[in-house]
Amino acid sequence: MTLAETILAGARAQSGNATWDDTEVREPLRILTEAVEAEAGLTDTGLAIFTRSVTGYLANRMQVENWLARHPEILTQPVEKPTFVFGLPRTGTTLTINLLNEDPARRCFLRWEAFASVPPPKPEELHAGPRYEAAQAQVDRSLKTMPHISAIHHEDGDSPCECQFSMAPSFISQVFDSQYHVPSYHRWFLDKADYRPAFRYQKRLLQLLQSQTQGRWTLKNPWHPLYLDALHEIYPDARLVMTHRDPVEVVGSACSLIWNVRRMFSDTVDRKAIGRDMVETFELMIARQNMFRRRHGRNAIHDVLYNEQLRDPVGTIRRLYDHFGEELSADAFTNMRHYLDAKPKDRFGRHTYDLADYGLTAGEIRERFAEYCEDYDVSTSTA
Repeated sequence: MTLAETILAGARAQSGNATWDDTEVREPLRILTEAVEAEAGLTDTGLAIFTRSVTGYLANRMQVENWLARHPEILTQPVEKPTFVFGLPRTGTTLTINLLNEDPARRCFLRWEAFASVPPPKPEELHAGPRYEAAQAQVDRSLKTMPHISAIHHEDGDSPCECQFSMAPSFISQVFDSQYHVPSYHRWFLDKADYRPAFRYQKRLLQLLQSQTQGRWTLKNPWHPLYLDALHEIYPDARLVMTHRDPVEVVGSACSLIWNVRRMFSDTVDRKAIGRDMVETFELMIARQNMFRRRHGRNAIHDVLYNEQLRDPVGTIRRLYDHFGEELSADAFTNMRHYLDAKPKDRFGRHTYDLADYGLTAGEIRERFAEYCEDYDVSTSTA
C-alpha cells in the first residue's frame, strides 16, 4: 500500500467508520504524502509521527461525519456572523483571540476539540473532562521536553487554537507546509489548491461542536489571507480582523518557529529555504488580502496594529467591537483585564532569533514590505 492508503485504512480502523466517501480527500492526501516521502527528509521517528498525526486527523473527521450522518438536523443550524482573526504570523493573532475568548458570548475553537471532536461537548466539558485532560497532559509533556516551543507559541489544552487544524482533515492546510519541507505540496497549496472543501468541512465541524454548546464562533488562523475568497463564499457574513506588525520582527520570528518545529521531524532542515518560502508566502498573503479589499471595500477587514495592541490591549478590542457595531459587555471587559494580569508576556521565556540564519537581512525585508507598511501604517524599527 502507498502511505496515503495506509493512512486511510488506519483512520477507518481507528474511527470505526467504513462507509464515509473519502473521494474529496484522496488527491490532497496523495499530494501531501508523496511530498513528505520524497522531499521532507524525515527521520524514521519523524515519519512515524507524521503518519500517526495525519491518521488521527482523518479518523477524527470520520467520527465527525459518522455523527453528522446520525444527527442530520445539526446541519440545519446556521453558523452566524463568525469572527475570523488573521494576519501574518507573529503579529498578535494569539493575544487577540485569547482576549476575545474571555467574552462569555463567544465560542472559540479549543485545542482539544481539534483532535477529539465527538461527541460534541456540553458547556461543562469545554474546560474539563478526559478529552481536555489528555490534551493538557500532552502540553505538559511538551513543556518538559521542548520548552523552547512554548517560549515562541504556547497553547494549553483548552486554549483557542488555530482553526487551520479544522482544515487539516481535508489536507488543504498550511499546517503541513509549516511542519515539513515539502516544496511540491507548497507549490500546489499556494498556486493550485481549491480551498473551499476545507472550509465546507470546517463549517460542518463547527455546526457539530455548537450543537450542545452555543456562542458566536470566533476563530483565528494567521494564514487566512491566502484564502479569503473561499472563506467569504462559505461564510458570507463573517467578520474579518487582521493584525499587523513590523515585517522584520514577523519574518524573523516566524522563520524561527518553523525551524524549531521542523527539526523535531528531520535532521536536515534548510533554514535558508525556510527564509525564502516565508517571504514568498507573506508577500502572497498581503497581495491576496489587498485584492479582497479592492473587491469588498477597505473596511471589509478591521485592522489591529501590534504596537497599539501592546499599549492598550483592551482598548484595541473595544475598537474592534465598535467597528462591528457590537457592545463590549462589562463581564467581557473584566475577564479580559483578569486574563492580562494572570498571563504576562514571555512567561515561558523570551524568544530570540537572527534573520541572518535564514539568509535574510532587515534591509531586504524592509524594502520588500515597504508598500505594505505604508498602506497599513505599520510601525517599523530603525534596525
